[in-house]
Amino acid sequence: MIIFRLYLVVSTLLAFSAISCTTAKFAAGDKFMELETLNSAKSSPKINSARFESVHEQCQTNLLMAHQLLEQIISLQGKRDLENTLVPYNEIQAQIDSAMSLAGLLSQVHPDKAVRDQSDSCEQQINRFITDLSLNRELFEALSEVRTDNLDAETKRMLQKTLQDFKRSGVDKSAETRDRIRKLEEELVLIGQDFGRNIREDVRFIEVDPKISLVGLPEDYIAAHKIEANGKVKITTDYPDYIPFMTYSNDLNARKELWKKSNSRGYPANKVVLNKMLKQRYELAKLLGYQSYADLVVEDKMIKSSANAEQFIEQIADIAKVGADKEYKVLLKEKIKLKSNAKNIQSYERAFLDEKVKQANYNLDSKEVRAYFPFDKVRDGLLNLTSNLFNLRYVKDINAPVWHDDVEVYDVFDENSLIGRIYLDLHPRDNKYKHAAQFTLKSGLKSRQIPEGVLVCNFPQNTADGKAALMDHDQVVTFFHEFGHLLHHVLGGQQNWIRFSGVATEWDFVEAPSQFFEEWAWDPEVLAQFSSHSKTGKPIPKELVAKMRNADEFGKGIDTMQQMFYAAMSLQYYKQNPANFEADELMKSLQTKYSKFPFIADSHFNLNFGHLEGYSAMYYTYMWSKVIAKDLLSPFKKDGMLNVEQALKYRRAVLEKGGSKDANELVEDFLGRPYQFDAFREWLETKS
Repeated sequence: MIIFRLYLVVSTLLAFSAISCTTAKFAAGDKFMELETLNSAKSSPKINSARFESVHEQCQTNLLMAHQLLEQIISLQGKRDLENTLVPYNEIQAQIDSAMSLAGLLSQVHPDKAVRDQSDSCEQQINRFITDLSLNRELFEALSEVRTDNLDAETKRMLQKTLQDFKRSGVDKSAETRDRIRKLEEELVLIGQDFGRNIREDVRFIEVDPKISLVGLPEDYIAAHKIEANGKVKITTDYPDYIPFMTYSNDLNARKELWKKSNSRGYPANKVVLNKMLKQRYELAKLLGYQSYADLVVEDKMIKSSANAEQFIEQIADIAKVGADKEYKVLLKEKIKLKSNAKNIQSYERAFLDEKVKQANYNLDSKEVRAYFPFDKVRDGLLNLTSNLFNLRYVKDINAPVWHDDVEVYDVFDENSLIGRIYLDLHPRDNKYKHAAQFTLKSGLKSRQIPEGVLVCNFPQNTADGKAALMDHDQVVTFFHEFGHLLHHVLGGQQNWIRFSGVATEWDFVEAPSQFFEEWAWDPEVLAQFSSHSKTGKPIPKELVAKMRNADEFGKGIDTMQQMFYAAMSLQYYKQNPANFEADELMKSLQTKYSKFPFIADSHFNLNFGHLEGYSAMYYTYMWSKVIAKDLLSPFKKDGMLNVEQALKYRRAVLEKGGSKDANELVEDFLGRPYQFDAFREWLETKS
């Protein structure tokens, strides 16, 4: 998952403030050696974190500069051109992003509540400014008057899309309508913050008898969960606790209890919040002349309309249903071994039964696989792989300011040129974002500032006494997925125009590079380079990887149907007048239509489904992007996953272009043809 900044008149916002970065020289071929040498000092204490504490001051500075630049543009007399209007407008967006990106990140990850509160306040102020900007007729008219006869094609495209955004934001509406739009936008910022906060801060847990509930779990998991004074072990809804427990624990009742705890996060607070969000987004869309909020947000995406999105969801569901029905029968057969009169499968049973099928039908034990993936080895292997594929170098900066001691910082080089900085915040803690995402800290501008991106994940952490944390292979895949976003952000952050920097392309394309990069987490040659068994130190055998791959194919029909449930809920919540449906009942009906698993009373998944705020109607994006990603893999399937020539071609044609071209053009530039549905259909229809 990727976290976006606001998509209003400014589309994708970027930062301008200068940074101080480490420099280094390299000898050819020493990428990983350089990385390992620097990693050896990782226990050194971090220096100041001032950059991540003075949110209020930085926010006010950025806002002041943005206001001054706006006044400069509006007060200009005479003919308008590139230098006197477009360049300062670019600076306005730069200042906005400098504040918004910092605040957006720290509101989700900073351990100090005071800083998180400052960040929320900054986001509110910046959003008010953005809304005012998008409704400012004087600014719109100024940009409309810019002479275009001497502009290059890319600048003309930037200006055309910017003016389009102004119109979509309501700049041409009456004063009364614009006032109501402004009020709705301000309230929606607060609503969105509440929705996310209620999920982030709601960590629930169960207490279990270790002699019963930990049976079946990996040794390292058991060792990491100490028995408390009451003789029980606490299992939380955080991913490193939740996922292994749901997969391996033999205790059905405990799995059910934990599942219900997890699916009740955000309840009851978000019930009211979600209803407000749906109603106000609907009203906003109607004021802007659209039938629904879904129609508003998809109009400028690849899919173009909510009707197309609905058709796409049905198309995918129709293809997936045949395989899903067969897979469900296999799972049910496995459950009958445990309970002879079983008639159906509940959501809280799926992961456990899935693991049993892998063992019985594919001779695969995921705990055996887990032993090959110590966290440190995975992280270093991923950095080394991307170094070699994309001609990058990573240098760890142990003195970089950070918001928490867990955070690691690497400068990214192309040969000897510094092109970016990445932050890895990869382990869970209280009041931190609970899923996995790439956040922007700073977006790049060519010859002026490097992009800075942050991976925020919740992977297991090495114990205090140095025992290695082991990762399930699914977590390794997640790591690769999010790193795909990070590569896109850094390599695409070398643009002249703010609008086109980083992942600033159509929203329904941005998951394609990350889903595309997941494939490397399945390649036996890649995995052999960094896997290391926790006891023997040996790399994972290619025969085991083949079994993993075969086993992973099982369940893709069910998974796809589940994704279509999420996509349909996301779309239908925003495609209809919320006065005509009740959110829980609509969720239940859509789950019945798409998911293989029945709705469970007193569960509230929609209230902790954070995508309903950030992605709104566009959860279809994940599957839409997957269709493209499967086709992007075609040259690598032919020439090999470690083919550097193809990787560099992909880097130049897709990642480095950011949003400077439409996504269809980027894909065609790489493949030499428009993308096709065939590769995805073949993958989905292949028998497991």
